[in-house]
Amino acid sequence: MKNQLETDLELIDSVRNGDTFAFTKIVGRYKSKVATTVFGVLGKTQEAEDVGQEVFIRFFKSINQFRGESQLGTYLTRIAINLSLNELKRRKRSSFFSFEDWTETKIEEKVQSEHSEDLERKEIVRKAIDQLPDKFKAVLVLRLMDGYSTEETAKILEVPNGTVLSRLSRAQQKLKKILTPLEADI
Repeated sequence: MKNQLETDLELIDSVRNGDTFAFTKIVGRYKSKVATTVFGVLGKTQEAEDVGQEVFIRFFKSINQFRGESQLGTYLTRIAINLSLNELKRRKRSSFFSFEDWTETKIEEKVQSEHSEDLERKEIVRKAIDQLPDKFKAVLVLRLMDGYSTEETAKILEVPNGTVLSRLSRAQQKLKKILTPLEADI
């Protein structure tokens, strides 16, 4: 039996050699990190759960291309951000062509999920974040919600450090502008 503290690269090599249990270990190790990123961008929706699964599917299919130049967590986060931003674009396209389906069931589900004040505050902030342009949302989620450093965020988004800093500043300004009129509700 292998050591429980196998490195990511050892697990990846095992997967490349046909060990599917090693891939299960990778998923177990990084599913919460990926979920935090995807939910941070998309909210807790069925689409977000699908995107989270798709992150690992994409990684599995392309595992032979992983060169180990970045940490596995950073690599998976990059996939999560890219797929989440793609989902946001898809949502915008589909909402342009169809009306929101507000059935009685959907309204009841929304009311039930927002019982406590804490959940209501989080929902207000979530909606405010959803109003941000994608490039600002991605930086905000990575830096403030996922806790990545400026350098790590720059690497994930493949932009210069200065771009991360300016986007974070602009995201915070825009968020403050959105939330200021709602302060009484928060």
